[in-house]
Amino acid sequence: MTRSFLPGLELAARFYTEVVAPILDRALDGIPYSAALIGWGSEVQGFDTVRSTDHAWGPRMQLFLGGADFLARRDDLDALLDRELPVEFRGYPVRFAFPPDTPARHWVHVTGLRDFFTWHLGADPADGLSIPAWLAVPTQVLRELTGGMVFHDGLGLLEPYRKLLAWYPDDVWRYVLACQWMRLSQEEPFVGRCGEVGDDLGSAVVAARQVRDLMKLCLLMNRVYPPYSKWLGTAFAALPCARALTPYLSGALSARGWQEREQHLSPAYEIAARLHNDLGLTEPIDGTVRYFHDRPFLVLDAYRFTDALVATISDAAVRALPPVGAIDQYVDSTDLTDRSHFEVRRRYLAGPGLVL
Repeated sequence: MTRSFLPGLELAARFYTEVVAPILDRALDGIPYSAALIGWGSEVQGFDTVRSTDHAWGPRMQLFLGGADFLARRDDLDALLDRELPVEFRGYPVRFAFPPDTPARHWVHVTGLRDFFTWHLGADPADGLSIPAWLAVPTQVLRELTGGMVFHDGLGLLEPYRKLLAWYPDDVWRYVLACQWMRLSQEEPFVGRCGEVGDDLGSAVVAARQVRDLMKLCLLMNRVYPPYSKWLGTAFAALPCARALTPYLSGALSARGWQEREQHLSPAYEIAARLHNDLGLTEPIDGTVRYFHDRPFLVLDAYRFTDALVATISDAAVRALPPVGAIDQYVDSTDLTDRSHFEVRRRYLAGPGLVL
């Protein structure tokens, strides 16, 4: 069957308006609920394409109920939806299997609103998030909870929760930025040092790490949560600074030697420094590259930006944290930084400075 591609958010919005809402209006008879498409999925980020439709694809959403209503009505409402939802909508199956080896089912998931957010965050946003809680939530999860689309918020909580999570508190933002600059500082001279001893592959690997950290730094400076690796470049490309930076970042990745990599990374560092100064979070910092002590490697000495940012943090407890940052900055396991349950993160990531 030939069908035109409909982005997942638009598909879900039409499905809610034309099919799901009328069913709920009859079944719930005034009981408040909220409906949205948030959480996992490329369509939640607006990154879906025709390729996305080759698996786990169809109209879907979350239906949120209050605690008591959820416990009392979850099973009956799920069964009602299964009986009344159509087989297809706009040419896409309403029931599909995901993972593929599981039974096909409809994907209007009935869930408790507070439970849903607590499952992802380890805390109910209504009570606010502690500093350790903010730092333990992967940026991919924060994107998933604040992305997508709300179709109806009869509970009056979904939009406030998303507003609270829209960006880090100011001190947390400054701390995370400081730690991202520290990541750059720690490996700046290694591009040249690896190359100098004949390790061109090692030099290229370090350069690639610097490119990735620069991209994440720019996203953070623009108040955009960095996505996981599949969509990092796509999200970065949407930034205003991407046009100026991309030629240098691409050049560093395609370079054939450490000197050429340095020629591309140096102006990229300087552009990032100007972006920092434009934010006005600290006093202006000299953003020109210089030699690494008496060695012939050009660096920015990015730790200077770390020190300046930390000095502006008003919360003494945040200011005293070690410069390792949020979970994504010191853990590189997809199992922990993609969308894992909070309990998994709590068990494995409790460490210095973070009492989870």
